[in-house]
Amino acid sequence: MTNTIIIGVGRTSFGEHFHKDPEELIEEAGLKALQAAGIERKDLDAVVISDHFLQVTNKIGLEEGFISELLELNIPMETSRSFSSALNQACNAIEAGRYSIVLVGGVEKMTDRLDKIRDNLMMLADSWSYYSGGTPEALHEIMLREYAKKHEIKGEEFERLMETLAYISHKNHEFGAKNPHAQFYRRRVKVEDIIKRRRGGLLGIYDFAPISDGATAAVIVNEEKAKEIANLGLEVKGRASCTDHISYFTRDEMAGFKATRISMEKALKEAEIRREEISLIELYDQSTVMEMVALEDLKLTEPGTAWKIIHQSMEEKTYTYRFGNHEIYVNTNGGLKADGNPLGATGGAQLYETYIQLLEKAGERQISIEKENPYALTLEHEGFGTKSYVYIYGRWMI
Repeated sequence: MTNTIIIGVGRTSFGEHFHKDPEELIEEAGLKALQAAGIERKDLDAVVISDHFLQVTNKIGLEEGFISELLELNIPMETSRSFSSALNQACNAIEAGRYSIVLVGGVEKMTDRLDKIRDNLMMLADSWSYYSGGTPEALHEIMLREYAKKHEIKGEEFERLMETLAYISHKNHEFGAKNPHAQFYRRRVKVEDIIKRRRGGLLGIYDFAPISDGATAAVIVNEEKAKEIANLGLEVKGRASCTDHISYFTRDEMAGFKATRISMEKALKEAEIRREEISLIELYDQSTVMEMVALEDLKLTEPGTAWKIIHQSMEEKTYTYRFGNHEIYVNTNGGLKADGNPLGATGGAQLYETYIQLLEKAGERQISIEKENPYALTLEHEGFGTKSYVYIYGRWMI
């Protein structure tokens, strides 16, 4: 089986791009990825594009058609919902020897339908939740209550748990404030302000990722082709995905995501590494609850203890999490919370951040990586943990 190498990435800023069409966004991200890889569009063997709602928000019914028009190419093109799904298709094709160079892209224009987009997001859950008016935010608060109930977190401990969730948001805004592509670039949020905005419920506006527009792209090649055109890249060391019930209320576990746990074990086995070797993780923090729970689903710590580790980090005023002697950076781009969450492009932003950090191209935002051969991990969901994708990356050099 041939190795899969990422040799170029590109993205737009995330936020509200009212005056730009989806075509302009994906063109910007795609051209940056091609330029970074040092290739031209004529070199591409195939394209895989991802989006959730373009058919609804922009009345684009056949996404491959407008990509073909943009690139002026008549090569194989396919669509997926998430960037991680699109990347999975590209990896499968390259490992099978079908293609040598594939462009993976993701794009979303969610603010074009801002008055209805929350209704669309409800469709990603089961129909019972949808027709009963269950908002996307409701499931996160239910999970928080299930988590506290399962681990018997009450009284003062529960207050510390809620403070911990505020710290997650604060930490991600601190990282996002330094990320020029982030939706909340240069916008820091204090812990006390996060807590003040929790009006009437456990969670508030600063506990959730925003509605976003944006695009991302990456050039994926086999190792033989990588040696021809690059001397540095990101290797996909391990990857896995898993699916669970669409109905959150019928699952075996409600204080976490079973799909994440299964995907993590499979990805680690394929990568042949230990958790302790991972230096950077980009998590799918659609809410602060999801970041906390993900640390346990990935088995970086025991169930019911992630919030304690995060709270200790807050007390020590650090922006890394320490699991024993193992220190990990989490969501250095600001995560979905501060970087933004244009669904079809979100996983590409995680890959973009992983690429520039592991290859030490992050400039002033470069994190300190002590390991000689560092690894990074990305976790992306479709729906409320209905599908989980875990990727493990390492540096690739000739």
